Amino acid sequence: MAAYTLPKKIAARQHEITADFLMVIDRHLADLLAGRVTEMYEIRDIADELHIHPTHLSNTIKLTTGQAPCYFFEEKIMTIARSMLTDPQQSVASIAAILTFDPSNFTKFFKRFQGVTPKQYREEYWRAEREKTEMLTI
Repeated sequence: MAAYTLPKKIAARQHEITADFLMVIDRHLADLLAGRVTEMYEIRDIADELHIHPTHLSNTIKLTTGQAPCYFFEEKIMTIARSMLTDPQQSVASIAAILTFDPSNFTKFFKRFQGVTPKQYREEYWRAEREKTEMLTI
């Protein structure tokens, strides 16, 4: 039995959808941080923006990357959250609100991916920073 090869046009479209998906996530998260939007996108919102069906979007992302679409969204949210937690002036609750979580769900979300709570992450981060400073002054 001969192996089926995907036509180049279809393969190129799959990669175009994936690139567009990642671009929409980045733009949406930037808008969220800037306060231009107040609701977190869901896959169907991104699919609507790309004018494709949500199932097609999910299947395409999974096919081209080996990961589900939520993986990329969650990873980018975690990167933002870790960065925001390094600012001692922002409370965990305010960070949660900016990222459209209630504080309890944000803590659960963060701990699921980071293995520690946001407060523990912040404490570990600042402990490491103090140790770096102490090492430089010795």
